[in-house]
Amino acid sequence: MNDHASPKLEILPVEGLPEFGPGDDLTGAIADAARWLRSGDVVVVTSKVVSKTEGMLHRVPADPELRDAARRKLVESESVRVIARINRTVITENRLGIVQAASGVDASNVAGDTIATLPADPDASALALRNGLRERLGVEVAVVITDTMGRAWRVGQTDAAIGSSGLRVLHAYAGQVDSQGNELAVTEVAVADELAAAADLVKGKLGGTPVAVVRGLTLTDDGSTARDLIRPTGEDLFRLGTNEAIEQGRREAVLVRRSVRSFTSEPVDPDVLRRAIGAALTAPAPHHTRPVRFVWLRSRPVRDKLLEAMRDRWRADLAGDGFTEEQITKRISRGDILFDAPEVVVPFLLPDGMHTYSDERRNACENTMFTVAGGAAVQGLLIALAAEGLGSCWIGSTIFAADTVRQTLDLAAGWRPLGAVAIGHPADGPAGPRPPREPGDWLVEL
Repeated sequence: MNDHASPKLEILPVEGLPEFGPGDDLTGAIADAARWLRSGDVVVVTSKVVSKTEGMLHRVPADPELRDAARRKLVESESVRVIARINRTVITENRLGIVQAASGVDASNVAGDTIATLPADPDASALALRNGLRERLGVEVAVVITDTMGRAWRVGQTDAAIGSSGLRVLHAYAGQVDSQGNELAVTEVAVADELAAAADLVKGKLGGTPVAVVRGLTLTDDGSTARDLIRPTGEDLFRLGTNEAIEQGRREAVLVRRSVRSFTSEPVDPDVLRRAIGAALTAPAPHHTRPVRFVWLRSRPVRDKLLEAMRDRWRADLAGDGFTEEQITKRISRGDILFDAPEVVVPFLLPDGMHTYSDERRNACENTMFTVAGGAAVQGLLIALAAEGLGSCWIGSTIFAADTVRQTLDLAAGWRPLGAVAIGHPADGPAGPRPPREPGDWLVEL
């Protein structure tokens, strides 16, 4: 496959074109002004003149505020989806599938009471112009229709192709070898966009030169069009703007949390775990207290000592309940996850700050209130871990062996364990958010 570059290019403005309006003969005007066109030339046309001749002009009030309101309404009607909003700038996907500012709706280079939208089918417009120039001048040219766009992570705008006919819009280098002997893997050049940007260097924005000709490029017509330059949404790494990504993350924060019972051997980054615990500690608590503590069992001997003591306690409890040895072994195996997980954190609730009353009713309510606060912190930890890409599983076993836990870890009598959290990288990889459940009978509205 040949290189897409040419040894020499010329970029020639097409001068002497009139101001265009609905129904005007754009093909004829270009043919009259550029009788010097040759076969192999690329005619690059600003979309605004195509919009004008095709009647894509919308009459709006001349008052600046009313005109701006009409412009915003047009942007909305031309948009398929809004991707990002930053101040007054809105990035959208328009009906053509193009992602750009304001769906291509433009109030420049038109009368003060007019706003232009993009051509209905720029590829079809390019083909019609190409066929018309062949009929009028007997030349075989390519046509590119352009519009101005910004680029992700880059300052400034450049012209890009929104319509094309007569050239290969993409030039793939995959499998080719460079001068140093390196095989190119993914390089794919957007030739039509390069032509659009190059032609804008002579067209400009203020000089009234909406058409230019690029000469010297070796053309290959493979039937591709500018629509082939639009990246499918599923492959678009920038399909969400910052605000929209944050909004989606907030909606899905709880939904990505799930109980993970199998982990890889990949170690957990300590800083990530500390960050998740820090997020969990922002959970609400009564009386401006901080009654939750997280004990991270980083020492393997300490963890094993605790889990083995709990296992003995559990075995004794089950035997006292009359379970058979087979049943006891099966039940105890459920705790193996705490032995196997890369990390284990045990949350505790302390009575610090808990009010004491003269009657058991209010004391029980106080206890419930603090217990709810502890549960909020535990749930916060599970959600924060999921947001960090870590899996977790809350196990309630320490609640049933509170005295064993305190004795083994040498903790004060007031420390109440709230289960244990197994943490690691999910063996099956990160899972997407689950759909929220319908509230149904679980929601009572009074």
